[in-house]
Amino acid sequence: MLSEKISVFEEGQLLLFNKPIYWTSFDLVNKVRIMIRSTFGIKKIKVGHAGTLDPLATGLMIICTGKATKRIEEFRDLDKEYIATFHFGETTPSYDLETEVNGRFSTSHLTHELVEEKMKGFLGEQQQMPPMHSAKFINGRRAYEFARKGIEKELKPVDINFREIELISFLNPDAKIRVICSKGTYIRSLARDLGDALKCGCYLSGLERISIGEHKLSDALTLEKFEQYLKQLQQNRY
Repeated sequence: MLSEKISVFEEGQLLLFNKPIYWTSFDLVNKVRIMIRSTFGIKKIKVGHAGTLDPLATGLMIICTGKATKRIEEFRDLDKEYIATFHFGETTPSYDLETEVNGRFSTSHLTHELVEEKMKGFLGEQQQMPPMHSAKFINGRRAYEFARKGIEKELKPVDINFREIELISFLNPDAKIRVICSKGTYIRSLARDLGDALKCGCYLSGLERISIGEHKLSDALTLEKFEQYLKQLQQNRY
């Protein structure tokens, strides 16, 4: 019976998780792998994720096991939906809270209408410059490796598409925004670009991914719930 339960994951499972803040995507994948292996006493199992989330972001991650890892690219190509919090009037080198504030500007001219007007100007297909503090590869190394050492390197813009951008709320100097976008989009870069358009600077102060294609955060597991699920599978083998 044990081998039958192991095969559930080896044959391939698509698992939805709510990534905790401060965890890397690799941290979550590694934890899931360890939990499966330790619960069923198996030495090796394939586990991978279908789209990175920054450590300071929370929300939906798709994790595939066993033969389902062959579908990872399929899920990576799906549109993503986020709830983002933007902080106007300040900038950081990473465009989020990973680095210290390096610029301060007045936000006295900002209004709900002005923020919404400039925000809607980003709808549609365009090219976006990724952050240097990102996992993009430059000559075989991650861009953030250079950025953290203060080494300037050139990144190339990428083709993206903002399908929906909605201003949920604005209380100067903070805004909550809902975004649906194509793969490869950096919400941190949208914060930077919107701050430039409003001439006041901006960084991403919070980010939650709430959907990937048709997969919803409301259906996702926490690690605690996944642990309970594994225990139930283990108990059912007897």
